[in-house]
Amino acid sequence: MQFTDLGLKAELLRAVSEQGYDTPTPIQAQAIPAVMTGRDLMATAQTGTGKTAGFTLPILHRLCSGERLTRVSKTPRVLVLTPTRELAIQVEESVRTYGKYLPVNSLAVFGGVGINPQIANLRRGVDVLVATPGRLLDHVQQRTVDLSKVEIFVLDEADRMLDMGFIRDIRKIIALLPKQRQNLMFSATFSPDIRELASGLLHNPASVDVAARNTAAETVTQRVIETNRDQKKELLCHLFETRGWHQVLVFARTKHGADALSRTLEKAGIKSAAIHGDKSQGARTRALTDFKEGKLVALVATDIAARGIDIDALPYVINYELPNVAEDYVHRIGRTGRAGMEGEAISLVSHDERGSLRDIERLIKRDLEREVIPGFEPSAIAPPKPVQPPRGARKPQPGRPQAQKTGQKPGGPQQHRSGSRHR
Repeated sequence: MQFTDLGLKAELLRAVSEQGYDTPTPIQAQAIPAVMTGRDLMATAQTGTGKTAGFTLPILHRLCSGERLTRVSKTPRVLVLTPTRELAIQVEESVRTYGKYLPVNSLAVFGGVGINPQIANLRRGVDVLVATPGRLLDHVQQRTVDLSKVEIFVLDEADRMLDMGFIRDIRKIIALLPKQRQNLMFSATFSPDIRELASGLLHNPASVDVAARNTAAETVTQRVIETNRDQKKELLCHLFETRGWHQVLVFARTKHGADALSRTLEKAGIKSAAIHGDKSQGARTRALTDFKEGKLVALVATDIAARGIDIDALPYVINYELPNVAEDYVHRIGRTGRAGMEGEAISLVSHDERGSLRDIERLIKRDLEREVIPGFEPSAIAPPKPVQPPRGARKPQPGRPQAQKTGQKPGGPQQHRSGSRHR
């Protein structure tokens, strides 16, 4: 099948051809015709399968069919909700890329940047609005956006939305939309929570499932290097030096850890930067642009910050630390091996992470190949060092009750909010 077989407008086919594509990915081949009919859609697909074009192309086709679009709308006709700033930027770029020959205006709104330029752009009118939940509700509260004319609603990466605690915001936003609309939901996994959300949102949806649940990309070679925790930084630098790596995405579990690891790599002469929720949007955008352009060898990221990273030929993903949740491993390694390209995912695993590794192997239903690097062998007698939980979830240490003040929750009075609306 070719894109020319899908019935898309000539203007869209021209833009697709200019991007060098002629054959749709499996999710595009299934989702595009379904969306073009006007039906609701539930799509389960791993990241890197081409799902963004899978909904932007048919949405643009529908917007410009007949005589419905004669000028830029003052109120959005399409709303795409994404969990992160980076993904919002990526989706809006896709709308502009494929809609370049159509009279369609688009805008991405997200937190971490000034709201006034967004307000000015909304006042000028927008057809396709891409937004993160928190910033969209900010605009709703300030009455700078009207969602009453939305014809198509897209909930992208619904599983991550729930992981980040956005479910209440999502329900508030859905309540503001007109009852008659087309709904599209995309998710990498289809958990019971996702099923519950889908049942209340979608009406007689078409279903697209292009990957088995919670499986890792077949095009990604996965292996584990066993070592001690206190050797990891030196081992990572050694791997960069001996394997000639370039354009490597490195995952750390915490913001502080990402910053520290980036500094370590820089000191070793490996150009790197860190991105996480505490970085300004400008810093994150610059780091991602430099990484894509090859100015950085390594980009160190936390799970949430990396969600919107979309690089067609990213060769390596390194798990410097395993994630807390096994499903996040699948999301991490899905950054490489995209759209049929081959990739490699390497996890540095210490004694205290063996339980997490077993959880990952159970999830993906396979045992990962083990490797030991001479000079960095794990010690058989090294005592396990517990992985520190995120701040706000730390348990008091046994035998030291005096360290915790009466009436104060573990971790201190300022608890971490995983659903921070400006991530």
